[in-house]
Amino acid sequence: MSDEDLSGYSMADLFRLETENQAEVLTLGLLALERGPAAAEQLEACMRAAHSLKGAARIVGLEAAVEVAHVMEDCFVAAQRGGVVLGQKHIDLLLQGVDLLKRIGTTAERDAAQWMGEKRREIEGFRTALAAAVACQENAETADYAGALEEAAASVEALPTASAATPAAATATGHEPSDRVLRVTAENLNRLLSLAGESLVESRWLKPFAESLLRLKRQHQELGQTLDSLRDALPDHVVSEQARVAQGEAQRRLLKCSQFLADRLAELDVFDRRSGNLAHRLYEEAQAVRMRPFADGVRAFPRMVRDLGKSLSKPVRLEIVGEATQVDRDILERLEAPLTHLLRNSVDHGIESPEGRRAAGKPAESVLTLEARHTAGVLQIVVADDGGGIDVDKLRVAVVERKLTVSETAAALSEAELLEFLFLPGFSMKGEVTEISGRGVGLDVVQNMVKQVRGTVRVSSQPGRGARFQLQLPLTLSVVRTLLVEIDAEPYAFPLAYIVRTLKLPKEKIELLEGRQHFNFERRHIGLITAHQVLGEGEPKVAGGELPVVVIGDHGSTYGLVVDRFLGERELVVQPLDPRLGKIKDIAAAALMEDGSPVLIVDVEDLIRSIEKLASSGRVTKVERAATAGAERPRKRVLVVDDSLTVRVLERMLLGNHGYEVEVAVDGMDGWNAVRTGRFDLLVTDIDMPRMDGIELVTLIKKDPNLKALPVMIVSYKDREEDRRRGLEAGADYYLTKGSFHDETLLQAVVDLIGEAAG
Repeated sequence: MSDEDLSGYSMADLFRLETENQAEVLTLGLLALERGPAAAEQLEACMRAAHSLKGAARIVGLEAAVEVAHVMEDCFVAAQRGGVVLGQKHIDLLLQGVDLLKRIGTTAERDAAQWMGEKRREIEGFRTALAAAVACQENAETADYAGALEEAAASVEALPTASAATPAAATATGHEPSDRVLRVTAENLNRLLSLAGESLVESRWLKPFAESLLRLKRQHQELGQTLDSLRDALPDHVVSEQARVAQGEAQRRLLKCSQFLADRLAELDVFDRRSGNLAHRLYEEAQAVRMRPFADGVRAFPRMVRDLGKSLSKPVRLEIVGEATQVDRDILERLEAPLTHLLRNSVDHGIESPEGRRAAGKPAESVLTLEARHTAGVLQIVVADDGGGIDVDKLRVAVVERKLTVSETAAALSEAELLEFLFLPGFSMKGEVTEISGRGVGLDVVQNMVKQVRGTVRVSSQPGRGARFQLQLPLTLSVVRTLLVEIDAEPYAFPLAYIVRTLKLPKEKIELLEGRQHFNFERRHIGLITAHQVLGEGEPKVAGGELPVVVIGDHGSTYGLVVDRFLGERELVVQPLDPRLGKIKDIAAAALMEDGSPVLIVDVEDLIRSIEKLASSGRVTKVERAATAGAERPRKRVLVVDDSLTVRVLERMLLGNHGYEVEVAVDGMDGWNAVRTGRFDLLVTDIDMPRMDGIELVTLIKKDPNLKALPVMIVSYKDREEDRRRGLEAGADYYLTKGSFHDETLLQAVVDLIGEAAG
């Protein structure tokens, strides 16, 4: 933060900010000195931090802070000179001094005098204890050093310290940490990101608009060719000279209009690319403003783990990996509670006593690892320990004792299935309740937080080597990865985090159990229901023998939801619904598609509750009956590309008479524009054409990831083997010569490639 940014701060605020920064330096340095007491670099850093705090406190008139910082500085100087070797008791006292400085720094100005009044005893107690600890080691040859140090430490046992229960206590200040970095509110940032997301979606609207203009251009060309055909078809003696002139003028104007449209299309294409690039950069920059380094949210954890381990007589060290990993501000704030529970559980449950570790051939000091990294488009947080791991047999017994399942079922459960019980509310493997754990609320908090942000949590364990908890979270809450499905001709988005699987379910796999329809999925019977019934949206329109099914839920409640069809995965910018609408049943939020059309994002947890209400009331309709009522099968569409009017008409009539829906294009360029803007099941093309020949057209199609699966048939007068080979090498699926084909040959080739005309 620049000096200008601090211009509105009072002297007390400035001291608070410096206390926060220097206290962090002192805490990290002391934890490092606990492992290496003679580390010169850490001693120097701690001495400078204490000296800076002493000077700042003197400027703002906080004599209490001056005295605390001074005695700490003396201790570090003595350690630098070799007169003192900082042991654990010294570190404990110095950490208490850090807590004392933070408490003084966050005290309101009007209460500062208390530190020189009724709180004076705390200051004197700390100064006396630390001075005695330093003095008794410096004079160890004439004094009982160990006994004196114990006595000095005991004299400040009553002093308040930073709570090991929550890192928030260790960093408590009068302001949010984010307010020290940004001079805008979180609401402002959210609105900025929302607007940037809207601009990104709006920029994508240009592409379908340009594609519609391509259709208009093609229609212009067809109109020009129709005028040519009309002119050629009418005898000269029938058409007056005036009509001939008018016809020629119409063709010239049409040509001029087509050229103008082509020029504007080229300009629009350039603008589309620039606009999309600018909107994308704006969104990324707005999103980056919300991101903070992982270190910002976990600075207090090393101290918390150290103090907790000490209280349990377990030497433990926390290693943080990926401190620079960027995390969404909202997610980082929500991570505090679950990570606190995971770390506390690891120290209390997972890590063995020093004696147990030595017996197992491990170092007495255990290591906890907290790691953050980006992988495959998600944020991955890992908490791992090197303890004894989770006792699966003990867990199996605990599950049965708590009547969560019967012994026969428990015996058949896999390790992964058993570990899922750890996340149930109130579940604990400890028989007694302590201040640290035993109430069974820790992992339940983790599970709830992860669900709230549309993430997942997994646990694994290796006997004797430790346990590992892995959280997979979205990179940002403003964008959600979804599966788009169609329900009654409307798109709906299902967050991927709530989808167990998608599948095409053969109708013969549907079973009837106790009057309700189920299907077998991963050795479980999954209830089946149509999305149409839950959402109140018409009837399923499913043709053929398979049903598109989205499996949603978790191990507690899992259902198969029948939809009309899958539309693919999308990343959507979340747009909250107007709060005046209240809570809309089964809907969480909305978003905009690339073409600007709206789509609703499903609230899967609410949807599951709706399904359970229908099931409990016995109102679930039969899926197969509704699905087989299906609508008329759509006709398959064929695009014919040929510069010969005769061939186009012949092929269009032939295929149309046999039930296919046929559209034509007059050359390769026209065909390329048509195939990009329409949906076709087959392309039939000539080779020799103006502007773009058939080989180039086939090559472009097979290189396009969205079109490469489109079957292509070449129909050409060229019947040499080298011509056939050239066409097939370009990617054509079938090569037919015009000189030899007749009705049955062409039709059979079309059926071979895409089947009969109707779906």
